Amino acid sequence: MGRPLQIDRISVLEAGLRIADEDGLQAVTMQGVAGALCVTPMALYRHVANKADLLDGLVELLLTDVPLPPDTMAWRERLEWMGEAVRGAAQRHPAVFALLLQRPAATAGALGVRDAVYQALREAGVAEPEVARTERVISTAILGFAGSEAGGRFGSRSRQEVDADFAAVEAMVSAYLDQVCGVSRPSVPSD
Repeated sequence: MGRPLQIDRISVLEAGLRIADEDGLQAVTMQGVAGALCVTPMALYRHVANKADLLDGLVELLLTDVPLPPDTMAWRERLEWMGEAVRGAAQRHPAVFALLLQRPAATAGALGVRDAVYQALREAGVAEPEVARTERVISTAILGFAGSEAGGRFGSRSRQEVDADFAAVEAMVSAYLDQVCGVSRPSVPSD
């Protein structure tokens, strides 16, 4: 009878996330994760192929940190929910968040989050050839803001100011989506 497994993929990824949260992303090494789990580095290779796979798994953990919104919500509400969820993940894991700006969604869980955004965009009326591009544009805006916030760029600003800035980013994304979908909004008269 074989020895029972001491670790699994999720425990490996969670250990990597803890290390990054405590000591920074540069501290996430196969040796460091193995040490945190009290196993040899070779034991990790049953669960992650290499360091790149480990980092892709950290992207997945960040993207799946909060459950996806229910499909019963309107598409715009689902996108707002996901934007807030990404911002929250950045605040909880600032050291790791930069990975979302550096690595594409590659794991099944990360691709599932991207596909949920694609579905909301299709429901919004985004033409199929434009879905991937539209997702990249809005994700870049949200990830960029969340990454800036997590990195301390707005440290001198009050919470209310930063929240208002995020609301402005959401309004720009919403206006962009309206443009992509061909929705016209009534103009607001100026004073």
